[in-house]
Amino acid sequence: MSAVSGRESLRLARRVVVKIGTGALTNATGRFNREHFEALAADLLWAADSRELVVVSSGAIALGVERLGYAAKPKDMPGKQACAAAGQSRLMRAYEDAFEAGGRKVAQVLLTHEDVQDRRRYLNARHALTRLIEERVVPIVNENDTVSIDEIKFGDNDTLAGLVAALLEADALVILSDVEAVYDADPRSNPEAKPLEEIADVTPEILALAGGAVAAGVGTGGMSTKVRAAAKVTEVGVRCVIASGRVPGRLRQVLQGEKVGTLFERRQSRRSARTAWIAHALRPRGSLRVDEGARRAVLEAKKSLLPSGIKAVEGNFNQGDPVDLVDPSGAAFARGLAAYGADELRLIAGKKSAEIEGILGYLGLDEAVHRDDLAVL
Repeated sequence: MSAVSGRESLRLARRVVVKIGTGALTNATGRFNREHFEALAADLLWAADSRELVVVSSGAIALGVERLGYAAKPKDMPGKQACAAAGQSRLMRAYEDAFEAGGRKVAQVLLTHEDVQDRRRYLNARHALTRLIEERVVPIVNENDTVSIDEIKFGDNDTLAGLVAALLEADALVILSDVEAVYDADPRSNPEAKPLEEIADVTPEILALAGGAVAAGVGTGGMSTKVRAAAKVTEVGVRCVIASGRVPGRLRQVLQGEKVGTLFERRQSRRSARTAWIAHALRPRGSLRVDEGARRAVLEAKKSLLPSGIKAVEGNFNQGDPVDLVDPSGAAFARGLAAYGADELRLIAGKKSAEIEGILGYLGLDEAVHRDDLAVL
């Protein structure tokens, strides 16, 4: 497949992650739309017949709102958690019934950010998902919203789908939502807005076009989160398409190579799986403010960060925790795993590596963040 590019590669994609947004599963009032779901399930069964398929599905909170008889999605955290708990079983029942009718099995996989933050749990998740795929079972992945407070408040399944696609080294990620594509202007306010057929690189201008949520309703992500997810997966060699999940047969069109939605071409210079994990799966627990010389050494010379280049240490973190490297202007330009804890780094900041043992009483590494544990942002 390496010699094939563009839309043709989607037709040949063997392992596909499909993200289904709340907007693709609900009607104008935010209620679960059975007709939409049945059409999507038929498309998913078609895709699973000749491909390895993983589904990242929203919809649990919307179903919970319905189940608990609420007029709208609660705004308080306990209310959202209650809806997620009440709706997740109904969401899985819907998938089980639809796939069993087509002779296929599904499995529920609930993830929290901690599952991808910890490298061992990250790899365990990959092994479990891979085994399900080998058994011809379709994993239905969702955020564990009942316990994952941060993800309900700030997260979205676009980001989760991107992490799953990277974790599984998928050939393609298809994000199905309530919008047809990425447009060159906001279609809500500009009737002349035109869909973008292909995006080769996610520039600040593209991100600006995608800024803001497209729909309020019961979903959490807008076009911005979808474009950011696409940008991340293309860095590791996964092509991505954003298309409408409300049009029956749209997924089939995408996977048959038709020009629908917006295609994000994969990057030629790719991150390794490990640096992608550091850059995108980890959340920083502190930051290291560095001088201009250290910034250039990391970005231009591809060097490790030495203690001598650190001007200030912010936050409380332990050895091995993720930290952002911040330049003199305050902008984060890299993320890495700290070779020492925050208190130790405060003691050796600005010092030469030869002085570490005399200050700390022991020498771990000469570096504050080793190059192998660094990812440029």
